[in-house]
Amino acid sequence: MNQLTDTFKLSNGVEIPCVGFGTWQTPDGEVARDSVKKAIESGYRHIDTAATYDNEGGVGEGIKASGVSREDLFLTSKVWNSDRGYDKTIAAFNTSLEKLGTDYLDLYLIHWPANEQQFENWDEINVDTWRAITDLYKEGKIKAIGTSNFLPHHLESLVNTEVKPMVNQIEYHPGYTQDEAVEYCKKHDILVEAWSPIGSGRLLDNGTLNAIADKYDKSVAQLCIRYALQHDILPLPKSVTPERIEANTHVFDFEINSEDMEIIDAMKDISFSGVHPDTVEF
Repeated sequence: MNQLTDTFKLSNGVEIPCVGFGTWQTPDGEVARDSVKKAIESGYRHIDTAATYDNEGGVGEGIKASGVSREDLFLTSKVWNSDRGYDKTIAAFNTSLEKLGTDYLDLYLIHWPANEQQFENWDEINVDTWRAITDLYKEGKIKAIGTSNFLPHHLESLVNTEVKPMVNQIEYHPGYTQDEAVEYCKKHDILVEAWSPIGSGRLLDNGTLNAIADKYDKSVAQLCIRYALQHDILPLPKSVTPERIEANTHVFDFEINSEDMEIIDAMKDISFSGVHPDTVEF
């Protein structure tokens, strides 16, 4: 990968820009609009949002304000947990389109799996939700489909359906790399996307990462983004600060050497968000 517009190729042949701009916790309205506009001006062509972020309207406004045509952008949203199931998923998708001001999505994800702690029929719920997304995909309303926060046991039923997931977006950053989930996804040709690739800022003061970043004259944020890319994982850094939005794009002019990659790989159990797919109650 040499620039933001370089792409990973999904299992259905769709190409997805190699770094996405995340919008989790970005307030709707002016903040969302201006940060998305700045991201696109900085070279991003991949924008990630979700219904539960409650900022799809502002994201859509930012896309329009950028002046870049919709067809030149890759836009992702996600169906929230309260909208699982076939009919509710279809309705939620249409609501997202309306808020975003578009007539299709490039990628649509199930935001979280239903889990055994919440539902006896958790797997049936996930499959029913997946069936709705698959039908939207077959109708041409979505270019690619996938999941978010799914672990291997959540994915098993979906990979055996008519259309298997093409993407799985999970928490991934130094100190929390979910190796088993990543290995499973790669085995099944599912691209892994990294939410919170900088540990939601929790890694910025880490001594080990700061020492390595200094060697390359880079920030810890830039190091973490580069780290994901070198593991063939698509990072989704998020910021609302114009200078940081711009800085996070400067990750293609250096390469982390193998020794430093091994040091980062060895970092364990730090900066985990504490949110686990098998135990969430929302």
